[in-house]
Amino acid sequence: MTSPAARGSVAVVTLGCTRNEVDSEELAGRLAADGWTLVDDAAAADVALVNTCGFVEQAKKDSIDTLLEAADLKETGRTQKVVAVGCLAERYGQTLADELPDADAVLGFDSYADMSSHLRSILDGARPASHVPSDRRRMLPLTPVERPAASEGLSLPGHDATVVRSRLGDRPWAPLKIASGCDRRCSFCAIPMFRGSFVSRRPSDVLNEARWLADQGVRELFLVSENSTSYGKDLGDLTLLETMLPELTGIEGIERVRVSYLQPAEVRPGLLETMAATPGVSPWYDLSFQHASTPLLRRMRRFGGTEPFLGLLEGVRSRQPLAGARSNVIVGFPGETEADVEELEHFLTEARLDVVGVFGYSDEDGTEGERLDGHLPEHVVAERVERLTALVEELTAQRAQERLDEEVTVLVESHDEDDPGAVVGRADHQGPDVDGVCHVRLGDGVPLPAPGSFVVGRVVGTEGVDLLVEPR
Repeated sequence: MTSPAARGSVAVVTLGCTRNEVDSEELAGRLAADGWTLVDDAAAADVALVNTCGFVEQAKKDSIDTLLEAADLKETGRTQKVVAVGCLAERYGQTLADELPDADAVLGFDSYADMSSHLRSILDGARPASHVPSDRRRMLPLTPVERPAASEGLSLPGHDATVVRSRLGDRPWAPLKIASGCDRRCSFCAIPMFRGSFVSRRPSDVLNEARWLADQGVRELFLVSENSTSYGKDLGDLTLLETMLPELTGIEGIERVRVSYLQPAEVRPGLLETMAATPGVSPWYDLSFQHASTPLLRRMRRFGGTEPFLGLLEGVRSRQPLAGARSNVIVGFPGETEADVEELEHFLTEARLDVVGVFGYSDEDGTEGERLDGHLPEHVVAERVERLTALVEELTAQRAQERLDEEVTVLVESHDEDDPGAVVGRADHQGPDVDGVCHVRLGDGVPLPAPGSFVVGRVVGTEGVDLLVEPR
């Protein structure tokens, strides 16, 4: 039997979203528990385990580039083997392996439970059969409440309560998965095919992991899933999120809880009430609008439009006037007209969103969108992306200026490399990574608070969506 000391070293390289980050830390926890040494740098590891993203075309390219870069380390570094896992590996399997012969294995989600054995055999020279993709929606019953029993024994990344994550960084915030998969059938999205049907984690498992994260020094929990507004439906109670939020904010050491990915068509007044009334839940609303033209949304297999979306935002701001709101939009979807684009521009102008991501449509393999008529030329899509991006940059900069003189509480994440007397962090209305930051200048000679601390201050300036804050 191989002793733990002989397992070897592994670097887990993560691409894509925060849900992938949770999966990576679960993999790291499994490997560490089985005797593997975790290292940060792939060049210093025996195995580079690349957790890929398969969401959109650019993410796929980034994943492939990262795999190729890792493969190059076999010539220049300690790295002996490169293994692809994650969404791209799950989605394309053998096809990815054929296109990337320098990758020593392409493994799907079902390999996660026994990843240690897979990596050991790969280091010993074996080349396992590549993952064979399938539609993971077919793995579970159509009826949500029948899924908990049926999911026993299945490999659902992030759902194994017996696994203790290994943190792959020391940030004062951490993603916490509450569910995976999606039951919606948006015509542009392939995620349900490779992530499967919607499955909630049990509240007790979520709370236990949250307590563990707090013990690791985490101060902000970032609740992630493909659709947080569906949480609990397969457990027989759609109000479970409302019940769980006060329990999460009550955990010693946790100062903030942030809820991501709210489907506008599923947002309930009770959820808005709970989020607004629960101290410690950040007034931050990540709303998946995608567009504002009702006819185009119907082609996307989505609901809503300008008026209901503005009504939802009014419902948020009537409860929390200073709340932050963010969204993503897709332009260039098949059949999109000039009138549709103008409707989207009108909505964005009225919505006063803090952050908006603008994406150009591209076909995703196996989706309904591929088969729709009315595909637009690439140059038209690119022109619309440029047009909407320019508008969004102007609107979000204006929204940031509306926050001048506002009092904010900033979670310190790092010391400012460009200003020795300042720290960088986020206010309540700013989500991690892509929503802008606060620069807080404490002054020369003033001791800087450590990451994980909170600083209260006043907004005195803006730089795009970033805020300049003067401490109180």
